[in-house]
Amino acid sequence: MNFPAELKYTKDHEWIKVEGNEAYIGITEFAQRELGDIVYIDITSVGKEVAKDEVFGTVEAVKTVSDLFMPVTATVTEINPALDSQPELVNTDPYGQGWMVKVSLNDNIGIDSLLSADAYQSLIGV
Repeated sequence: MNFPAELKYTKDHEWIKVEGNEAYIGITEFAQRELGDIVYIDITSVGKEVAKDEVFGTVEAVKTVSDLFMPVTATVTEINPALDSQPELVNTDPYGQGWMVKVSLNDNIGIDSLLSADAYQSLIGV
């Protein structure tokens, strides 16, 4: 499995890629494998501030629906438009074209408390 070192991770299997005061968020390769074939992404939080650890949407797979948790307090500015017609991008490219939301960070507080790639791998036992 792939765990890019430049990303931060959560115990709930989301990743965040920080670029200045903006960031991209998605689910990890481990999470998409556990979920199976993803068929629908439901995110209705655009324009809203979502607190750390609060639900910002759901991901629906063939066998289950799972909540998506915000890694840090941020305002959702964009949903990946490609996921409307190609939700399987989350399975095929979870760290690239399968990103879920773009957010505006209120500050960088909380980023350092997230897991590194090595710590996340230890958490999931790989």
